[in-house]
Amino acid sequence: MSYPSESRAPGRPRDPAREAAILEAVLALVSEVGYARLSMEAVARRAGASKATVYRRWATKRDLVVAAVKAGPASAELVVDTGSLRGDLLALCEHLLRTLRSSEGGLVLGLLQAGLEDPELCRLLEETVGPTGAALPPEVLDRAVARGEVPENADPFAFEEVTGSVLILRVLNGLPVDQAYLEHLVDAVLLPALARPTPVATDLRPAIFASSHL
Repeated sequence: MSYPSESRAPGRPRDPAREAAILEAVLALVSEVGYARLSMEAVARRAGASKATVYRRWATKRDLVVAAVKAGPASAELVVDTGSLRGDLLALCEHLLRTLRSSEGGLVLGLLQAGLEDPELCRLLEETVGPTGAALPPEVLDRAVARGEVPENADPFAFEEVTGSVLILRVLNGLPVDQAYLEHLVDAVLLPALARPTPVATDLRPAIFASSHL
């Protein structure tokens, strides 16, 4: 069953309090049950709203989640331009680790896992909140190519496949991750992998980050 989008609905005053309750319910549910099990109906129940109200404002679950993240607590802006690829990779790893350890860690895990189902969501979230540390921003890779640190056909696969997986696994299992660990991850795994030429016509990027910047 579908409902008309807000753009096709008759002019009805938006209730800021009701909208805020809906978006807060989205973030809470993603933290609790994950993106795959999130439903518009569950959001409506949690927020004490009707399904028609939710569907009238957001046509899809993806739209709803992006709006909720955008309306949520602002994250500290991350500027990734240290002057070297090594420094940029460390900055991204450190930022992702801080986020995973924050009070919103459950939400972050839910959103990262969401990429398995909806890679486009990852791209939209990265555009909304900026670099999260889970993906290699194209401008970082472009600068590294211009400096001669990686070949022109370098692919972000190595960073995007390894970094999030490793840090999430260690955080979930309570394993230590200090600065020395991050530096070893960058020096022993990420930099050598990114420096390898990518085979022509081969795209090894996983579904969670394919065509995304998260």
